[in-house]
Amino acid sequence: MADPSSYRPKPGQVPDSPGVYRFRDEHRRVIYVGKAKSLRQRLASYFQDIAGLHPRTATMVTTAASVEWTVVSTEVEALQLEYSWIKEYDPRFNVKYRDDKSYPSLAVTMNEDFPRVQVMRGPKKRGVRYFGPYGHAWAIRETVDLMLRVFPVRTCSAGVFKRSAQIGRPCLLGYIGKCSAPCVGRVTPEEHRELAEDFCDFMAGRTGTYLSRLEKEMHEAAEEMEYEKAARLRDDIGALRRAMEKNAVVFTDATDADLVAVAEDELEAAVQIFHVRGGRVRGQRGWVTDKVEAVDTAGLVEHALQQLYGEETGESVPKEVLVPALPEDAPALSQWLAGRRGSGVSLRIPQRGDKKALMETVHRNAQQSLALHKTKRASDLTTRSRALEEIAEALELDSAPLRIECFDISHLQGDDVVASMVVFEDGLARKSEYRRFQIKSFEGQDDVRSMHEVVSRRFRRYLQEKLKTGEWSPEDGEDGEAPEDDGRAKRFAYPPQLVVVDGGQPQVAAAKRALEELGVDDVAVCGLAKRLEEVWLPGEDDPVVLPRSSEGLYLLQRVRDEAHRFAIQYQRNKRGKRLKAGPLDEVPGLGESRKQALVKHFGSVKRLRQATIDQICEVPGIGRKTAEAVAVALARSVPAGPAVNTATGEIIEDENPAPAGGAASQR
Repeated sequence: MADPSSYRPKPGQVPDSPGVYRFRDEHRRVIYVGKAKSLRQRLASYFQDIAGLHPRTATMVTTAASVEWTVVSTEVEALQLEYSWIKEYDPRFNVKYRDDKSYPSLAVTMNEDFPRVQVMRGPKKRGVRYFGPYGHAWAIRETVDLMLRVFPVRTCSAGVFKRSAQIGRPCLLGYIGKCSAPCVGRVTPEEHRELAEDFCDFMAGRTGTYLSRLEKEMHEAAEEMEYEKAARLRDDIGALRRAMEKNAVVFTDATDADLVAVAEDELEAAVQIFHVRGGRVRGQRGWVTDKVEAVDTAGLVEHALQQLYGEETGESVPKEVLVPALPEDAPALSQWLAGRRGSGVSLRIPQRGDKKALMETVHRNAQQSLALHKTKRASDLTTRSRALEEIAEALELDSAPLRIECFDISHLQGDDVVASMVVFEDGLARKSEYRRFQIKSFEGQDDVRSMHEVVSRRFRRYLQEKLKTGEWSPEDGEDGEAPEDDGRAKRFAYPPQLVVVDGGQPQVAAAKRALEELGVDDVAVCGLAKRLEEVWLPGEDDPVVLPRSSEGLYLLQRVRDEAHRFAIQYQRNKRGKRLKAGPLDEVPGLGESRKQALVKHFGSVKRLRQATIDQICEVPGIGRKTAEAVAVALARSVPAGPAVNTATGEIIEDENPAPAGGAASQR
């Protein structure tokens, strides 16, 4: 635990101007990012008596080992830079909202020649119009099914579209009138795009004008005694009205707004957002976060707006954002939102009328979301804490192992030997930290040597990262000073409190020996043997036996099984690539693009094998040296025997047999 006075800036060193500051820990990781109108006043507040600080703030400043700052011109620039750094560094003491699930949206791919209506999740793509998000995918499909009667836009995949165009027949939707069948030319690309644009206009809330136009056309058709056309228009109007009824009218003035509500307690906060477009609720989202920093409701709102609109542009940012409390620098936040939208954005608290009533509804949803989250997580938090405590007690550790790394070796009869490293933090898998290894120091099957190599490589990388920051210097006197670190997460920068290996005494001894050879003496090691689920410790003749009902044993089993799964997956992928490899893969420097160019030019590897070096040189991007290497590689791959038709058992005669030294076909 660091003393904040040890890295406190000198008096007068911090400028009295807007800026963004970063606290780093002893490993040079960025652990907190903040912004301030006055850097001098804000940073001074962190270096007062620790007893007077909020407990979370006190934890942060005692975890940190240094602080640095960047001066900016305006508060808007500070807001943007703060958001960028929080996203880049993922500081542990900053509030970070994460969706409790991936919400689906209704998307129209206007960037395609024939726009398609579909359900999409994940990051937004350029040129695609999005509506939502919705709580459930089935809600989108019900709405689309009603609207396709009026707007018969393509909904099929690229494969179905291509096949229908090849055979000259549309799919079922084309026959029942729910697709205009652009695949077979029933409408031109321009007409289909106009349908897609009308669909988007209707979904965007411009419904009144379109319904009025349909009603007018229906009356005109009835007056001209075109009763079938009038009936079809009547049914279209009914379908659109049913689609509209699925989104409740909340504002009669066709308002476009997002309503943000927050429910919080001392430890956690839940945010709910209602997206209102054209006076109707078009979507809903919800986030839950741990309050890892001392922050009030206004601060939570500011973080939520950064998370919500940080990647949005244009109409995705509404004209009006209604919040329960205004952030401290609300004008700067409004200006930032206006920059994202491209026009003015109003940020305010609703005071009366329909907007205040809807805000109360959103707030009730946030309260229910927080209560549900606590109900789900309470037992989980308790269980994980108990599991870590049981492991610490059983292994006689000084404290609970908050970071556990597990290693496993995988191979197939000594071939394609690989290893995996999985990471669990606070009892939860952290998949972004998983790593894979290929065994390099020897060939063949030897799990003990493999374990020693993998653990050595992992902790050698850890020591290299410490060397960069000057925390560790090797005994041979190498320079331990490091260049300025950028604070980004390094692949092996953070040590675990516990290393778990999949195996018994031999594997545990190999891992412990690897750590001792590197001088790492502050990391505990244990092994979990599959046969009896016994926990082995270095140098012990007898295992530690945890009760079958132990939460600590269950956590160790989960960690071990996850490492086993990850290793097998990598080993299978590696073996699959090796089995699919062909003679062209042996040509050094020949990438995938040039391999495809060669096969495309000659039509097959068989014809490529028969080509001369001069003919191979005719392929764009292939020089004479590469052509010679290709010819040699193909000549080395000799077929084991004649090709056989596996269905009939007949030998397939080669009309143009390759000369001796010819190659088998590229797989």
